[in-house]
Amino acid sequence: NFITRLSALCLRKSKMQQRHQSSRRPAVPLGSRILTDPSKVFEHNMWDHMQWSQEEEENAKEKAAENSLVKVQPEDQDKYEREASKYWNEFYKTHKNNFFKDRNWLFLEFPEILPERKREELKSEERSSENTKVNSTKSFSHKKEIFEEGEKYCRKNYEGGSTSVQGNAYNKKQAKSLTDNPHGANCGEELGSIESFPGSGATYRILEVGCGAGNSVFPILKVLCNTPGTFLYCCDFASGAVELVKSHSSYNSAWCSAFVHDVCDDALPYPFPDEILDVILLVFVLSTIHPDRMQGVVNRLAKLLKPGGMLLFRDYGRYDRAQLRFKKGHCLSENFYVRGDGTRVYFFTKDEVWNMFNLAGLTEVQNLVDRRLQVNRKKKVKMQRVWIQSKFQKPL
Repeated sequence: NFITRLSALCLRKSKMQQRHQSSRRPAVPLGSRILTDPSKVFEHNMWDHMQWSQEEEENAKEKAAENSLVKVQPEDQDKYEREASKYWNEFYKTHKNNFFKDRNWLFLEFPEILPERKREELKSEERSSENTKVNSTKSFSHKKEIFEEGEKYCRKNYEGGSTSVQGNAYNKKQAKSLTDNPHGANCGEELGSIESFPGSGATYRILEVGCGAGNSVFPILKVLCNTPGTFLYCCDFASGAVELVKSHSSYNSAWCSAFVHDVCDDALPYPFPDEILDVILLVFVLSTIHPDRMQGVVNRLAKLLKPGGMLLFRDYGRYDRAQLRFKKGHCLSENFYVRGDGTRVYFFTKDEVWNMFNLAGLTEVQNLVDRRLQVNRKKKVKMQRVWIQSKFQKPL
């Protein structure tokens, strides 16, 4: 039916661009465009599953060692730690929601974001579409029209004066008030009754940590807004980022609760109880936190997961081009740097990631190094990118 077709569009839209790719490997994990002929390197913007030579590995190590020789002064390091939220607020004040692209790839690499029944619907829809031969250009145009129509459908049906927050009826203003407490003040009182928090009536709950301007939030909501029993929480410690999410035309408190939260503060309560989350999304967030505080953050997040719940992780990998580009004087500590705008970034190995999540009591489902070759076809420049992608589950 229409709703089922609409829900699949976000995933199918992403896959449309992959139909010309090599069939040597499946589309996931981590793509399927394999560079077999070096003379064709500038035919695409990105190549997947790149293998580094020993020489390339050694050159990367040398560059990282060189740019970390001069460390940032201790007093400045303290300032970057103490005023981290200020730098990120300035970042979002400057760039608003124009810096990052929407992460429509999420459903390809992390299908676990969706409830199992929705995953099955999407698989069924994909199988059905594969058996239907249509002109690809007309098909893509038609899907885009349906997708836009679906967004109008969500706004029309869920922007009224009253709303249903996953089984609990609220006036729109009442629902908004439950999500407007930025740091969880009086959260203990609100949680005194199990029915008093946003999403309390949901059966499938997702939390995105470090939501930024909503580049994951809104692709997820486009799929989930017509899936009964689902609810999305999202938080960021930059209040400017949360305001960007809440002011977006697609934001609706019937399906989503955005709030300001510092994940490094163990004493700060979340606006919902422990052990209620099915999925936690941690994408390019942990790298912004001081390495000494990362384990505490992961430990706290693990407590929020239900038994069987999944933590989905993607972040910068060791010797990514972003690390090698730093000049001397930007290194805070080993593999931890500060950018020119005051925001910070760490570059992981997959062993470090495994150790952190294992110490938090989570079990590995996936832990991969994603090496890709990104190219600027106009300038004929090649760039080696490295990311870590992982999935960890809380034991039943």
